[in-house]
Amino acid sequence: MNETPAPVDRRAVEPGTPLAGITLDRGVLVVDPAGPMYPGDLLHEAGHLALLPPRDRVRATGRLDDRWGTATESGAICWSVAAAWHLHLDLRVVLHDHGCHGAGARIATTFELGGFPGLPLLVDAGLTKPPAEAAAGEPAFPAMARWLCE
Repeated sequence: MNETPAPVDRRAVEPGTPLAGITLDRGVLVVDPAGPMYPGDLLHEAGHLALLPPRDRVRATGRLDDRWGTATESGAICWSVAAAWHLHLDLRVVLHDHGCHGAGARIATTFELGGFPGLPLLVDAGLTKPPAEAAAGEPAFPAMARWLCE
């Protein structure tokens, strides 16, 4: 696996971004060190970038439109959950009370109970397999075969 993570830049972010203190600038995750933010939201935005093909990832800027953003919302959530579990983070760091339009805690509970909304997007991108369909020894969600869409 030769995957290069999206770069991160620390600089001021203008108010009014979809996630406070965080934005995207030509495929770079921009974080305002002085801005308000929820640390778990970084994984969510990284999930959006991860689901984009490389040619689109390098152009992703600001609020992602329907083609890039809202169409992959559940996939970005699912990707961020896999990342959180991989990093041994409490799921409530990513799916906090103020995230997902106030539904973060409910979505976290859904994942903890074995429901994986957004998993088909990760499967279609070739990033993982559904637990029931993986062959022996093959990575199955929440394990990832790859972290970035090719």
